[in-house]
Amino acid sequence: MRILVTGGAGYLGTTLVPMLLERGHEVVVFDSLRFGVQPVIPLFRNPRFSLVRGDIRDRRSLEAPVRSADAIVHLAAIVGYPACAAAPREAREVNVDGTRNLAAVAGRGRPVVFASTSSCYGAVSEGTCDEETPLRPISLYATTKAQCEAILQEACDAIVYRIATMYGLSPRLRLDLLINDFVHQALHERRLTVYQGSARRTFIHVADAARAIVLALEKHEQMIGRAFNVGDESQNMTKMDVCRAIQQIVPGVEIDDSSTGEDSDRRDYLVSYARIRALGFRTTVTLPDGVRELAGALRWIDRRDQFVNLA
Repeated sequence: MRILVTGGAGYLGTTLVPMLLERGHEVVVFDSLRFGVQPVIPLFRNPRFSLVRGDIRDRRSLEAPVRSADAIVHLAAIVGYPACAAAPREAREVNVDGTRNLAAVAGRGRPVVFASTSSCYGAVSEGTCDEETPLRPISLYATTKAQCEAILQEACDAIVYRIATMYGLSPRLRLDLLINDFVHQALHERRLTVYQGSARRTFIHVADAARAIVLALEKHEQMIGRAFNVGDESQNMTKMDVCRAIQQIVPGVEIDDSSTGEDSDRRDYLVSYARIRALGFRTTVTLPDGVRELAGALRWIDRRDQFVNLA
């Protein structure tokens, strides 16, 4: 297939695109390159890879790459609670207006795999979230993603993926993600300060998230029109669970379970992954393996260097 990946130069995209190329697909990355072209430079060795620099807010720039695609993976967004809170107008324009542009050009007739987020569930006090659980986003980021789900489901042959919080190494590294951030803190500060450590989150390695998207492209006829949680119940964990797992791998780290501060991202939920598991999806990277991987690399990365502001 000829696959268009919007935001393909980002954290998930730079992990996904090599997988698609390895499977013989032609891949076009559409990206604003706000964080540079370096993460995708090695991909130019493959003759089936091409790059279009464009802004998803510009509908005209989307027309040619969308209409020539057999399938679309929509990753382009201002991603995460902090980035959206810091630039709310841009977040709404890129995430919601940009998705509306994509939907208008794509229409129906080709699968559109959308990277939404489990953050859409917000704070759920009881039970486990499945795909029928009402969405109650509590951050601007999650609100925009929920709006995008509705836009794409109405206008396109969409597959909605509510992906767990990602972690792990990628050619376009992010240090703002919870586990990546905690491992960096453990290595460089020898201390983890956690607020509301009993809050429940759900996690997935970025490589497993990319594998799930490959699955959607291969089985899209069974999946179009539906939402899927993407992750594994084994990685439904509290923030304190994560800290203790890191402590086992990075020795000498103290955990400060702070009662004086508050996490402004107040999500708290458990998630069921039965629907995607029924299609044969299983995660392959455990949290301890992911932490070991991160610890090997992040010891070399200082927050003052080029990776600091990646989002």
